[in-house]
Amino acid sequence: MRILVLGSGAREHAIITALLAERAGHVITAAPGNAGIAADVETVSLDPTNGELVAEYAIENGVELVVVGPEAPLIAGVADPLRTRGIPVFGPSRAAAQLEGSKAFAKRIMSEAGVPTGRPVYAGTVDEAVAAIDELGAPYVVKADGLAAGKGVLVTEDRQAAIDHATYWLQHGRVVVEEFLDGEEVSLFFLSDGHDVRALSPAQDHKRLGDGDTGPNTGGMGAYSPLPWLADRWESEQAFVAEVTELVALPTVRRLEHEGTPFIGLLYCGLIVTEQGVRVIEFNARFGDPETQVVLPRLTTPLSGLLTAAATGQLGSAPQPTFSDDVAVTVVLASEGYPENPHTGRVITGIDAAEAREGVSVAHAATAVLDDDLVATGGRVLSVVATGADFAQARERAYAGVGDIALEGAQYRTDIAAKVAR
Repeated sequence: MRILVLGSGAREHAIITALLAERAGHVITAAPGNAGIAADVETVSLDPTNGELVAEYAIENGVELVVVGPEAPLIAGVADPLRTRGIPVFGPSRAAAQLEGSKAFAKRIMSEAGVPTGRPVYAGTVDEAVAAIDELGAPYVVKADGLAAGKGVLVTEDRQAAIDHATYWLQHGRVVVEEFLDGEEVSLFFLSDGHDVRALSPAQDHKRLGDGDTGPNTGGMGAYSPLPWLADRWESEQAFVAEVTELVALPTVRRLEHEGTPFIGLLYCGLIVTEQGVRVIEFNARFGDPETQVVLPRLTTPLSGLLTAAATGQLGSAPQPTFSDDVAVTVVLASEGYPENPHTGRVITGIDAAEAREGVSVAHAATAVLDDDLVATGGRVLSVVATGADFAQARERAYAGVGDIALEGAQYRTDIAAKVAR
């Protein structure tokens, strides 16, 4: 197939790596890509948020499937002109992407679909936010209503910090103050064709910058898959996935279908396992980063077939995805100063040495070539991914790979997947 992948991060690099691993002769182009992606496939300088431009490119180049990676193009409606022209696209419409673009929209859909989630209180002013913060009490959960690049959520015991967070994000729109939910977090991806869904294997993200879940929230500092501790409460991963499918994914997708805004693409369910049961923390409208980097390396079903089935309304007849018994761990290497003020332009070396290790690969997130040097261009720079027979082996490989890479001032967590490797 001729496939166009929109985006420039480690998630898109992981998607492209999975498509290339099929060895099916796909012709893959990325827009705009990054230095690591450009080493694997052709990249083009194309604004992924400009739907008309993307549609024209797809028609002129005989693209048979467009895969939208990041949230910004989806919220901008890049999928709509593609669908209008009959080009299969894996990614929801502008209307359906509000499931990620607006916390208020997502909460309404969950309420009407009967999906369990934390109680929300919406605030448009500082006074309303303070009243909601005091009503729901500590720990305080304050979220930006719109897109915030993974930095719009604060969970804190500090009332003033909660108020300050709300005050900042109220400059950009409404905020949502939510009931605090306590438990283990799970990321579960569902492919959707607007009516049917197929689940991938669960993963767990590490959002905080520092070891022991300390420091500010980030876009994600590492992840691992599968989650062996799910069997402590459910008989198996499959039993957990089946419950979430019936409790969360299908009701949400069917509700959007009922409203005339079918969700076609990747429904990311950010879940928390509480003592009262599974609850939804948030929905995203695309593959999660860095979870994609640990889920797709374990996928044994061809990804292109699943994406095409979702994009063309054929998911109901597609097989359930299967996964290898190997486990996967990814450690994110971030620039000095991330997330508030990342230093960019610094030279990166040692990636070849890392990738020479058994079971190790490196997904580029924010890289470019400048004067023959590979340099960092953003906050989260690389995802070092390792697979292994067990978590101890995968962690050892991942951190050995991290040790091979040199980036002045780089930050990374040392405890990714530590609790499941004991």
